[in-house]
Amino acid sequence: GTILNLNVSDHGRSDSLILSWDEPEGGAEGYLLTLSSLGSGVPLQNGSAGPNITSFWFHGLTPGMRYKIEVTATLACMETTSQTVTAQTSPSPVCNLSLSSGGSSAMLRASWAHARGQRDGYHLDLYHSDSQMLVRNVSVLPNASTFLFDGLVAGSEYALKVSTLAGSSQASTSIHEWTAPSIPTQLRLSPGSSTSLIASWRGAGGAAWLHLVLHNLLTQTVTTTLSARRGLTSYTFQHLHPGTQYWLGLSATAGPYTVGGPNATAWTYPLSPGNVTLSSAEEQSSLQARWSTPEGERDFYLVTLQEGEDGAPTRNISVGGDSGHITFHGLSPGKQYSVQVTAVAGPYRASAHSTAAWTQPLAPSGVSLSSQKSPYSLLASWEEAMGEGYLLAFSPMEHPVKNSSLLRGVTNFIYDGLCPGTLYTFEVSTVAGPYTSTPRRITNWTHPLPLEQLTLSNQGHSTSLQASWRAAPAGSTSYTGTLWETKSQAWVRNMTMGNNWTNVTFEDLVPGRQYTLEMAAMAGPYRSPVRSATDWTYPLAPAGVTLTNTRRPLGLSAFWDKAAGDVDQFLLQLYSKSHPAQRNVSVGPNTHNFTFLGLSPGIQYFLKVTVLAGPYRSSSHFATEWTYPLSLANVSVQPGQRPQELRVSWVESGGGRDHLVQLSVAESLSIIRNVSVPRGVTQLDLEGLVPGSRYRVEIISQAGPHRTSSQTAIGYTVPLPPLSLSASPVSTAWALAVHWETPPGQRDRYLLSMHEEGSSAPARNLEAGKDSTNVTLAQLAPGTCYLVGMWAVAGPYRSLPKNVTGCTVPAAPTNVSLTNPGSSSELYTCWNKPPGRRDHYHVILYSLSTQSRDRVQTLSPDAQNITWTHLEAGSRFAVQVTAVKGSFEASSINVTQWTHPLAPANLTLGSPSASALQVSWAATGQGAEGYVVDVYDTASSSPVGHMVLGGDARSHTFRNLSPGTRYSVAVRATAGPFHISTPNLTHCTREYDAVLA
Repeated sequence: GTILNLNVSDHGRSDSLILSWDEPEGGAEGYLLTLSSLGSGVPLQNGSAGPNITSFWFHGLTPGMRYKIEVTATLACMETTSQTVTAQTSPSPVCNLSLSSGGSSAMLRASWAHARGQRDGYHLDLYHSDSQMLVRNVSVLPNASTFLFDGLVAGSEYALKVSTLAGSSQASTSIHEWTAPSIPTQLRLSPGSSTSLIASWRGAGGAAWLHLVLHNLLTQTVTTTLSARRGLTSYTFQHLHPGTQYWLGLSATAGPYTVGGPNATAWTYPLSPGNVTLSSAEEQSSLQARWSTPEGERDFYLVTLQEGEDGAPTRNISVGGDSGHITFHGLSPGKQYSVQVTAVAGPYRASAHSTAAWTQPLAPSGVSLSSQKSPYSLLASWEEAMGEGYLLAFSPMEHPVKNSSLLRGVTNFIYDGLCPGTLYTFEVSTVAGPYTSTPRRITNWTHPLPLEQLTLSNQGHSTSLQASWRAAPAGSTSYTGTLWETKSQAWVRNMTMGNNWTNVTFEDLVPGRQYTLEMAAMAGPYRSPVRSATDWTYPLAPAGVTLTNTRRPLGLSAFWDKAAGDVDQFLLQLYSKSHPAQRNVSVGPNTHNFTFLGLSPGIQYFLKVTVLAGPYRSSSHFATEWTYPLSLANVSVQPGQRPQELRVSWVESGGGRDHLVQLSVAESLSIIRNVSVPRGVTQLDLEGLVPGSRYRVEIISQAGPHRTSSQTAIGYTVPLPPLSLSASPVSTAWALAVHWETPPGQRDRYLLSMHEEGSSAPARNLEAGKDSTNVTLAQLAPGTCYLVGMWAVAGPYRSLPKNVTGCTVPAAPTNVSLTNPGSSSELYTCWNKPPGRRDHYHVILYSLSTQSRDRVQTLSPDAQNITWTHLEAGSRFAVQVTAVKGSFEASSINVTQWTHPLAPANLTLGSPSASALQVSWAATGQGAEGYVVDVYDTASSSPVGHMVLGGDARSHTFRNLSPGTRYSVAVRATAGPFHISTPNLTHCTREYDAVLA
């Protein structure tokens, strides 16, 4: 095979193919060409070419069609060589391509008509025209004729290229289109100044162009027209008229599309008025406001009249936009005002203020000048008046004037450092801005100073007082004075003196009475603070002072007579040479006796009575007397160190000399001892007394001429304890018998304490008579040990204790039972737990049938049963349960029971004769109490023999039976209520002996 190197191309045409090849070596006589469809293989065109031709053009082909071309070359010697190649025609571009937004700002729809021929599919490329960026590339099926692009940018131009694909070839067609613009949102128009407006909006990226038109609503003319490219979000309109309302319209454009947008209105700021002034008008309490009109427009002026420094609005008035002045009438006098003029244009305002202006003030009212009771100051006060402040003038009468100024709000002023007792003049005027009112005038005095060093003294006299003082420093014209009785406030005398007096004496007064003198200096209508002095006339001493003794209660009574005149109180001074302490007592002026209590007994006292009147006193002569001695206190009689001794003790009360201790037997009252002890001794031991006896003690004290007995004290000697104390149980009852021997001496009774051993319960106490030698302690717990303590008691005292321990007999167990659990070798014993305590149980099992040893068990005190094992079968036993406490026992009654017997063994039957049947057996174990042998006629099952035998029997012969008869025999072993049988055994009696017959 010669290779032709076939090559196919379309040269840019979709309905033809150019085939070219290489001429083979040696040349070719010609070529035959066949074009067929690649799919069906049907020949479509045939062609031929002569030698030296190396190409061929196929026309009229279908665009986008795949073809197979076969070239056959005719070589020399009629040889041929063929070669095949495949090729595809280029596709045709689409027809009627269109791209439309349909009024949408985010979508474009592409549509086209299919081109002639075949294709593999379509490829769509969408570009953004401004940025030349590929936005979307999509491949669609060959039968598709539309496609929707969404998510696009509003108001943007796009370019679409649609390519028809056929193999590796394609044919493209392009088109341009715009998306509809989007309307900007949130359009705002606001003033930037009085000549500018600022427009702003959002969402401006959805339009290629924005068109803005600004209208002047006052003149109804278009002021500004503006076109802006995409992305602009605000614009400032300049050179506008102040205080004017404008309307702004907005529209969006993209390609052929235009959309009307929102609109807004706004005012430019108005200009504030100029040269605002506020001045006084011709009428009283009126002010006129003036201003100049600024550029631009405004709806009206708002004129606000403001009052005071804080500018509180008091009046609002609206006037036309062309006005330039206004007058305010009926204003408050003496007040500061200012005016604010506001130009109003729509919602906006521009204001200007004037300087302050004042109305003519009025003079203050309610003017006063008060002394405040001060000699060095005067308080000027007045009622608040409208104005800026006050002008004050102050001076003494016919002296130079002292001026001062005060701000508004102050309605009083204190003038300090003035001269006491002087007349002053005060004037006050109201000041408001440049204006001053007519003054108000008033006069007043300062208070005079009080006189100094006023004293009142009796000079040692009982009926006169002298007053003296030092004159006041300045400003007083005279002195006034009043003498009073201090206590009753009764008036005594008045006086008025010139300012040159410095003393005066008051006569014919009452002795010992307190007087008060009040004096003051006078100046004008005022008097100085009162100075006072007080003193007493000298008192007179009391007479007839006496001192007498009282015994109950122990004390001294003083008596005296009152002298003429007044007394504040009496001072009683009681003292003794034996004691350094002195008793001072004050009593009222109407008291003429007094009793001193709590004195030391048996002491001589001295009394002086002193009259007190103010700081002055006058004393009587001395009176004297003795007090009674007191009985000894806390006398007590206690047992001594031995039962034959008593110790007497006491507490000395003072004032006594020697003490006599008297001892007597309490029952007889006869004195058996008299013992004298010196003062200072406070106890005494008495020996050789009877133990356990009651004694009476009395101690007599003497001081001066007086004797006093103490309270009688009772005491006991300690008794001796009982002798040979013992405690033993009472066999017939749960009790203890206590025995003792009588000790020497006396006693009131015996005291016994009984405590249960090991118990936390409190001890049980009981008493026994003084002559008793025994007592039974009953109602005790069985089997319990008790600690018994015993004392002899005399009065509150006990002897040394004697102790002994005794135990009660235990209680026997009850409801003892001995039962057979169905066994031939076991028995079960149980009982009820008895009351009380025990150390243990002693249980004995006796064998009544055999000579075997008794079985003994020791159990705990809480045990209530026991099982006996390995016993002889068929035997009778007895059990006894004993409670054991120490060496004492209590036994239950005996209870008996049998063990089950064992069945007999080796049962044999024999017939020694025709009418006899011999039964024999062997005993099992220890045998049984007895045996029972029963014989039955086997044929009729009727009993024919019954025999009860003793326990030693081992055989028995039944006679008078029927010859040649079969009998059934059973042997039962018996033991008490229990029995057990052998199995039945049959046997025939012998036939009659024929030979004998």
